Amino acid sequence: MIGQTAKSWLRRRIESGLQRGFQRAYQTVRVNPSKFLFQLRAGYGLPISTFQGVYSVDVERLDQVAQRIIHGGMKTAAAEGAGFGMGGLLTIVPDLGILSAITLRMIQKLSLLYGFEISSDEETAELWIAAASAAGVDISRELLEKEVVNRFVPRVIQKIAAKAGAEVVEKWSGRLIPFASSVIGAGLNYYFVRAWGERARAHFRQRHLDVRKLASVPKKPVVLDFPDVQIISN
Repeated sequence: MIGQTAKSWLRRRIESGLQRGFQRAYQTVRVNPSKFLFQLRAGYGLPISTFQGVYSVDVERLDQVAQRIIHGGMKTAAAEGAGFGMGGLLTIVPDLGILSAITLRMIQKLSLLYGFEISSDEETAELWIAAASAAGVDISRELLEKEVVNRFVPRVIQKIAAKAGAEVVEKWSGRLIPFASSVIGAGLNYYFVRAWGERARAHFRQRHLDVRKLASVPKKPVVLDFPDVQIISN
């Protein structure tokens, strides 16, 4: 067990590392949509030519691909955690920077998989709302409506980092243990990415189902009444 002062210091380090990591990942680490679309077709066998094509694919099949994407992120994070974990507490900040990039790329892939491209400010904001949801942070829609994206995203990142810092400090404090930190780092990163991946998947899956439901609702004909004739417009 470590003291409250050490825990407080560790939490600040984790929060700061995550905040810088996500900011850097947001600016420099992005999934190439064209390459990922090819991967979905060639690597995962989805019969689509555009991301909108996923709406004609069984949701269960999309879920299977999502699980594979999450599992891939978990393995990468575990390997990264094992390597940086060798340095114990000294490598927490660079570890969190890479972990943030792995996590954000995974969330981007899940967004594209469920049919949500990231090509506008609104879609960028939606990506960070999903990231916040994955971290267990509830972002008010009113905040999005009142903020432009370049102010909205940093505020969301700050909230994500604060929530995650408080959530994992107890577990990450185990990295203070010499020699065991490599194994602990691998395990913590593995479960960190799994938890965030599952919450992000649930977020995008529900949005995907909402879009499908909306598209399946038949449009009501518009009836235009005139004195002597009635025109029905579909």
